[in-house]
This record gives sequence, C-alpha cells and structure tokens, in this order.
Amino acid sequence: MLSYRAALRRVAALGPHAFGAASVALCLFLTVLAVKTPWAPLPRPVIAAAGLAGTGAVWFRGRWPVAVAVVGASAYVLSGNPGPLLISLFSGAGRRFLALAAIGMAGFLAQQWVDGGTLGTDALISAVTATGVTLTAGAYASTRRELTRSLRERAERAETEQRLRNEQARSAERGRIAREMHDVLAHKVTLISLHAGGLEVNASAGPERVEREAALIRVSAQEALEELRKILGVLRAEPDDDDGFPDLRRLVDSWVSAGGTVTLHGDIGTWPPETARAAHRLVQEGLTNAHKHARGAPVTVTATGSRKDGVTIAVANGRSSEPSLETGAGVGLVGLAERFRLIGGTVRGGPDDAGGWRLEGRLPWHAADAFPRESHDQDTAG
Repeated sequence: MLSYRAALRRVAALGPHAFGAASVALCLFLTVLAVKTPWAPLPRPVIAAAGLAGTGAVWFRGRWPVAVAVVGASAYVLSGNPGPLLISLFSGAGRRFLALAAIGMAGFLAQQWVDGGTLGTDALISAVTATGVTLTAGAYASTRRELTRSLRERAERAETEQRLRNEQARSAERGRIAREMHDVLAHKVTLISLHAGGLEVNASAGPERVEREAALIRVSAQEALEELRKILGVLRAEPDDDDGFPDLRRLVDSWVSAGGTVTLHGDIGTWPPETARAAHRLVQEGLTNAHKHARGAPVTVTATGSRKDGVTIAVANGRSSEPSLETGAGVGLVGLAERFRLIGGTVRGGPDDAGGWRLEGRLPWHAADAFPRESHDQDTAG
C-alpha cells in the first residue's frame, strides 16, 4: 500500500488540472449530501443551486481567487456546503492572504448566524480556527510548491550552464589542438616541401645530393610524426625541459641545409624553458611565413634577452623577387599571439621600412610566473 506522502506526491505529479478536477468532484459530492440531508434551513432547490454555483466556481480559483472565495462563502451560507469556501481559501492563501482571511471569517460567521440565529464566542472561535488553519495550510503548500519550482529551475539552469561550460571547454581544446598542429606540422611540412622542391628543380643532381636531400626529408617527416604523437597523446602535459624542443640553432640550421638564407643573431640556450619554448614557436612561425610569402628572400633571426629587460625575439625577411602565390588564413599569428598573451608577452607583426616583413615578440624573463595580460598587440595586415 502507498504511504500518505507517496500518495500526495503522486497527486501533485498529476498537475493543477487534475487537482482542480478532484476539487470539483469533491464539492459536487458534498452538494449532493447537502441537498439530501439537508445542511441548511433553506429549500432544497436553493441549496442545490448554491452548491452547484460554488462547485463550478472552484475550477477558476487559480485565476480569480478572491471572487471564487466570495462565491464559495455565499454558497456555504445558502447550502451549508463548506467545500468551495475551504478549497478557495486553501488555493489562494499564497497570494491574497488578508483578503481571503476576511472573506473566510465573514462566510463562517454568516453561515452560523443563518443556521442558529445568534453569534457568540464559540462561533467566533470556530470561524477563526477554521479560517486560520485553512489559510496556514494553503500558505505552507504554496510556499513549498514555489520552493520546489525554484529548486527545479535552478537545477535545470545549473545543468544548462554545465553543458555550456563543457562545450566551451571542448571548443577551446579543439582550438588548442589546431594551434599546436599548425605550429609544429606547418613548419615541418614546409621544410619537406622545400627539400622536395630542391630535388625537383635539380633533377640532374648526383646520387649523393639526392641521397642527402632524401635523408633530410625522411628526418623531417619523422620529426613531424613525433611532434604529432606528442600533441595527441600528451596534449595537456607540457614538454619536458630536456627534450631538445627549444633548440633555436638547430631550427635555423635545418632551414639553411634546405637552401634557405637564414642568419641567427643571439642564442636561447641559457633562457628559461618556458620562455625559450615560446620564442622557438615564434621563429618557427616566422620562417614558415617567410617561405610562403617571401620565397628566396634573406631572413634574419634576432634573439636578445636578460633578466632585467626580458626577452625580445624577431624574425625579419627582406623583399622577395618572387610573387607570393599563397594567402594564409592568419591562424598561425592569431594562435601565436594568444600563446604569448597567456604567459605575459606581446606579438607584433607587420611590414618594415625596407619593404619586407618583421615578426617580433616580447616576453618576461620567467614567462611562467607572469600574469596574463588582457590585451596584446597584433598587426597581421600586409
């Protein structure tokens, strides 16, 4: 068998329309009893009409609680049926407490005056008790109902916010994967393309040249696969400080061996790992863009840094005699600027006075200890 609380929960789950239908059925049943007994000293047709009017008004208690209470009080006085008055007081207690209290008192006192012809202390106490208990129970039920609705809305809102946060986190992670892949793979694939292009334009090169270029292509491809494995396998973990990643001299030598004209001023061998890694990414981006948009132009990489003044890394290329056939989407510079911003640095890129292009980044000496800045300089025009 169902417990009392379980039965109430099931009735409440049916909704206000089911409760309204049950209230109308109860009032109709009480009206039938009031007519058969009868419960009032008036003629039976009057009792029936008053009871039916109060019963029909109960259906509209949610929209007009005060008017329904007035009809219920009148029906109680004429028919002796207290159902419509009690239900209207209970249902509207959360919105019109004082008005319903006055109507309830008047209805109970008027019914006792019609029934007995006099009013005394007992009648007053009975009216106050019936009205107070009904309104208190109705106010409690209304408050509990509103609290339950509020908690449900808060739970739904929390679930929605959590779902949005999850979607934003996934979107941010996909963006990070895209930036990491661009930083690493674009550089390596550009080197492979450069070596392959050298073999293509020098078809008559000797076996030694072909073997050397093929070996460089194989090494670059293996490095690209290794970097891709690190990105996908350990995306959230930072690279180890001793994995050889921030080797700027090796990066420049790989471009020189591929036929590029790259000059390095300075070194990052003694810089903090986080700062060196960010500088390495900037040089990668600068050399890749120089090959795409200024093919054959000389490139100068300048790296300076001190604990007092911080770190400045710049990649500048001269004017190219070959027209650029590629139009980048600018994703690399956007990702690079975001990387620098998160560790307290800035990135600026744009044409220089000599007609070439200069990409420059500035970082604090210990980038990992810097606070993120709200804005950064970035000019990708040209």
